[in-house]
Amino acid sequence: MIRVALLRRNNNYLAILVVGIVSVFPATIQAQALNGCDLNSDGAVNILDVQLATNMALGLAPCTANIAGAGVCNPVVVQGIENAALTGKCVPHSATLTWTASTSANMVGYNLYRGTQSGGPYTKLTSSPVTGTTYVDITVQAGQTYYYVATAVDGHNNESVYSNQATAAVPPT
Repeated sequence: MIRVALLRRNNNYLAILVVGIVSVFPATIQAQALNGCDLNSDGAVNILDVQLATNMALGLAPCTANIAGAGVCNPVVVQGIENAALTGKCVPHSATLTWTASTSANMVGYNLYRGTQSGGPYTKLTSSPVTGTTYVDITVQAGQTYYYVATAVDGHNNESVYSNQATAAVPPT
């Protein structure tokens, strides 16, 4: 069963799609249009924003970043701020995948895959299995639609079949 909801609030788009994989493994995908690399709101993305992002990721400052999703402050966000400070380009869009952990025995994590056509082919996004239940894809481009699937990985590096496909339509601006 697939359920989809699309919400728009203050130019932020949220598309939610629930899918299943190996036992109980629903995933929620959202695509948001945000531009928040200037964390200290001084009009420039620089080392001060990188330091603030680092402090947020370490829990030394409240997490006010909204780059990879509201309340998400982690090394991926810090890297995005660093890239923006170096290139002048803030990644304004992301697709955040979250899921309920599989109940299968010997689970070590999940591999995430993305394609640009419904039904594949898919390209593996993760170099090793994700051990948590969240993955943020900050490489999405404005105006593109992406199709995601996941696999559950066991202790012998065996992967399950692909999950149902989830779609994230990234807004054009």
